[in-house]
Amino acid sequence: MMANIPASIIKKAKSLRDSINQHNLRYYQFDDPLVSDTDYDRLMRSLQNLEKRYPALQTSDSPTQRVGAEPLNAFESVVHEIPMLSLDNAFSDDEVKAFGKRVLERLEVDNIDFVAEPKLDGLAISLLYRDGILVQAATRGDGHNGENVTANIRTIRQIPLRLEGKGWPNILEVRGEVFMPINGFLALNEQARKQEEKVFANPRNAAAGSLRQLDPNVTATRPLAFFGYGHGVISETHHPTYQLEVLEWFSSWGIPVCPEIELVRNVDACIKNYQRIFGLRSSLKYEIDGVVYKVNSLDQQNKLGFVSRAPRWAIARKFPAEEVFTKVLNIDIQVGRTGALTPVARLKPVIVGGVTVTNATLHNAEELNRKDVRVGDTVMVRRAGDVIPEITRVVFEKRPQNTQVFTMPSVCPECGSDVTSAPGEATLRCSSGLFCRAQHKASIIHLASRKALDIEGLGEKLVDQLLEKKLIKTVADLYCLTVNQIKGLDRMGEKSARNLIGALEKSKHTTFPRFLFALGIREVGEVTAQNLSEYFGGLEKLMVADAELLESIPDIGPTVAGNIVLFFKQSHNRKVIEKLLAAGFTWEDIKVNTQTLPLKGEIVVITGTLDSMTREEVKSRLQSFGAKVTSSVSKKTHYLVAGAEPGSKLDKAIKLGIKILDEAELKMLLSKCSV
Repeated sequence: MMANIPASIIKKAKSLRDSINQHNLRYYQFDDPLVSDTDYDRLMRSLQNLEKRYPALQTSDSPTQRVGAEPLNAFESVVHEIPMLSLDNAFSDDEVKAFGKRVLERLEVDNIDFVAEPKLDGLAISLLYRDGILVQAATRGDGHNGENVTANIRTIRQIPLRLEGKGWPNILEVRGEVFMPINGFLALNEQARKQEEKVFANPRNAAAGSLRQLDPNVTATRPLAFFGYGHGVISETHHPTYQLEVLEWFSSWGIPVCPEIELVRNVDACIKNYQRIFGLRSSLKYEIDGVVYKVNSLDQQNKLGFVSRAPRWAIARKFPAEEVFTKVLNIDIQVGRTGALTPVARLKPVIVGGVTVTNATLHNAEELNRKDVRVGDTVMVRRAGDVIPEITRVVFEKRPQNTQVFTMPSVCPECGSDVTSAPGEATLRCSSGLFCRAQHKASIIHLASRKALDIEGLGEKLVDQLLEKKLIKTVADLYCLTVNQIKGLDRMGEKSARNLIGALEKSKHTTFPRFLFALGIREVGEVTAQNLSEYFGGLEKLMVADAELLESIPDIGPTVAGNIVLFFKQSHNRKVIEKLLAAGFTWEDIKVNTQTLPLKGEIVVITGTLDSMTREEVKSRLQSFGAKVTSSVSKKTHYLVAGAEPGSKLDKAIKLGIKILDEAELKMLLSKCSV
């Protein structure tokens, strides 16, 4: 109890904590230490001794709590109250200009300010502070759900356990990037080589691997750093107006931000900023792969909103892809989980963008023929960011004599079944479905992947063994495996077998979008799975939905709708689903509006300024009644909502004879829909 501790001791402990925190700030953020390492260690030992003598003095924000947490068995899941979105990319000045033009047109303004931030090559992280104390840290994950890495984040000395200064909100969610500085990365790999351990391919992989250690003591030995770049949840008492203002707040509260951030006044200034940062790239102490441009006004950000999983108010201008020459050693055919036959060039190993590349996709037969890639060719390999390496061209002058044109097979190389192609589609596919071992294997690996059911320990080599030993026939058979069946497999002892069974059991408790994505329906990715989940709420209604109903859902066209209908019609897919549900899969159904939507299928455009509601509020209410709100007027538009200063959209709507609603008429329409 604090009451039993002398006041002088409490005062001394506070003084030590404050001093150490200040020294951490000067050393890790400003690279300007005020004391020697010996004096710093003396202060830390004094505080450790006091806390050992008086355990009640040890608070969660004490500098002594940076390391020493117990290893975890697994990371807990964290739900992001506000989704952590990814960004759309631009690879040229023209694409940045097109982005700027879209922003100006949607906001109906002539000019706009942007904040330019170097795009760090690290791992996106959310930090939650309550009353100034760091209480939770989570990875981005799939944008909606991340992993709780609080114990590991505490080891990063740049990140304050208690916010500095004053005026911070009671609740503050800081979003930023954990990365590994280049010097730290080089030192870490040098140490690994000396100890004959595996080295990291690049600083990003090193940062991600370090942060996902189950033992925080391991993370504490890694040279990680952090820059904040935005906020998530924040107390209602704080209403930032600008993106730059948020970053200035961060700095005043001890949260590090990138020193190269700049306010730019228009799109042309964005392009000049890009050229400046590109010139600085090689001299920076950390790796970047581009520049991010964000609309500075947070009110304008809200008006622009989002599309799919990316905001309309930001874009990442990526640096040019790195290209190198190497040789094609062989061309193989890979069979994917949808039966697609993909030619893959096996390359003489070469480093591209800090990563060792040994394979490059050739996409399909049409692309292979167009580029005329042959075994023995010298080729240029390109890699941009996390994009899969690809061959951009063949150096025909260096082509050896007697090379052979590569011909795609007429039968599946895995199962011998006939190869087919749909009309108008360049991709060849194996016709046997899940009877093909390669498709079967790929479907299991997909189901076990992190963004699907996240079955830890179920890797490719283990799946190979399970199939070879005929222990499984479908993905559902995974949930019938026993410890005795698994522990005899290569590199699988009893402990590993029990861990896998535990991971399988844990995966049964999931979400409907994850389960849907895990099924591997062709062209149903994470975003589409989320849209389907929000529309249908559960599996039963989705399984009987027809193509017409599916096509009425935003972002689902005829092809995707056809794939979904076909998947649920096939009896073997239904049997697999039945078996999975019987194994004990559970999730909470998503609540959907079961009422008839009065504006279903009607297209509405909003222009101008409204007095009683923001455009985002209007859009949200219209969508809740089934309307589709778009940004441009066309013949298909049913209503144009026109506020003050409506602009050219009003003229176009009048010409097309579209019904115009002023604010009073809009309120009347919304009122009728609410009845």
